[in-house]
Amino acid sequence: MKITVLSGSPKGDLSVTFQYVRFIMKKNPDHEWVVHHVGRHIGRLAKDRDAFAAIMDDVSGSDAVLWATPVYVALVPSQLKRFVEMVFGGENRKVFAGKYAGVITTSIHFYDHTAHNYLRAISEDLEMHFAGSFSPDMYDLMKSEEQQRLLQYAELFLNAAASRPPVPKAFAPLPLSGFDYEASQVSPDSRKTGLQGSKVVVIRDDNEPGTNLDAMVRRFTDSFAEAVPVYCLDEIHITGGCLGCCQCGIDYRCVYTGKDAFIDFYRDTVMAADVVVLAGTAVDRYLSWKWKQYFDRRFFNTHTPTLINKQLGYLVSGPLAGLPNLRQIMEASAEWEQANLVDIVTDECADSSLLDERISAFARNLMECAAARYVRPRTFLGVGGMKVFRDDVWGRLRFVFQADHAWYEANGAYDFPQYDEKTIEINNAMMQAMEDPDTRESIRKMIKTKMVEPHQHIVETR
Repeated sequence: MKITVLSGSPKGDLSVTFQYVRFIMKKNPDHEWVVHHVGRHIGRLAKDRDAFAAIMDDVSGSDAVLWATPVYVALVPSQLKRFVEMVFGGENRKVFAGKYAGVITTSIHFYDHTAHNYLRAISEDLEMHFAGSFSPDMYDLMKSEEQQRLLQYAELFLNAAASRPPVPKAFAPLPLSGFDYEASQVSPDSRKTGLQGSKVVVIRDDNEPGTNLDAMVRRFTDSFAEAVPVYCLDEIHITGGCLGCCQCGIDYRCVYTGKDAFIDFYRDTVMAADVVVLAGTAVDRYLSWKWKQYFDRRFFNTHTPTLINKQLGYLVSGPLAGLPNLRQIMEASAEWEQANLVDIVTDECADSSLLDERISAFARNLMECAAARYVRPRTFLGVGGMKVFRDDVWGRLRFVFQADHAWYEANGAYDFPQYDEKTIEINNAMMQAMEDPDTRESIRKMIKTKMVEPHQHIVETR
């Protein structure tokens, strides 16, 4: 069989993920493997139609396609996202239809599931048959048992491509909308929201006039009594996407430092704001590749939160209700950044007057939360994600991400339960007491009431 590998890493042959592919190729030499480092060469592919067409020809003549990519910020790198958008343009989609698709990613298991959800969903949108995914830790290839597991996955993937079994879809098709939002003018009276000393910034990915997103942004900014600056990613000099080189891990100094405007923009505008609103249109199963480039390039701060105590919101044009994976990424990003996600407003209501009200209410809610400095408690999305970072920065990644390590030490991120001496002392005493069968039974009956007693005390005395 012929298998086309679409490699999404900007590092090409030096990609960790690609070494997993090389291992599979070496152990399965009877198949024809064609590799395209689309992430590495995306700049040329975006300009050279013949080069892009050659990849489409290889896909067309293949029995299966293997997506191979690292996980960057809960998804694929922006370079691969851009390639996906190119695939969905014009007549390119049809060459994927009917092929069997597999996915291999490498990561430290920080939201690798959302990256896999995305790749499966876009494969199904391309009318491909999904033949499974494989998500190892980036260093699993060093272990013999994980090598065997990788080869087992490869066998299952290749067998599916050969036998062509029916595969159910996991994601519903995205709904189409013909709604054109016509924003009404906000009356210049006391009902306009005041900034109350807070610095508000809006960032959008393009300045295309006449779109729903354009009208949503205008309605939002018009909801304030004072001018709110709007920045467009198209107008910020951004040389390219994150290269995955990890040079920033030592001292937050990015390989792009001094070469474009993104780092200064992020530090001087985004990190200096009190309220940040991100505005974008849904493209395939995410926002645009320009937004993905923005999120990836924020990694010059590595795993250190940069939006602590800020108010965050989104204006989204598109079917977000049909994109729960995207919503989860937005929620998770806000939580591990320790920001407060106030709301996500979309144009799905298909009612201009209702959308007017929702956007104006959104503006008021942002300012109320900013005035109160309210940040909601983190859920598993933020707590679990930060523990993944905590453990790896403490351990094997410390020498690479020294800047993270210094910040984590200074800000109490190393909250290991093994260091809680009081809890350790209580646990030891209770475990020893429960060695007596009568005491153990007494404690068993007391657990429910004793768990709630401290909370009752607070409620009754404060």
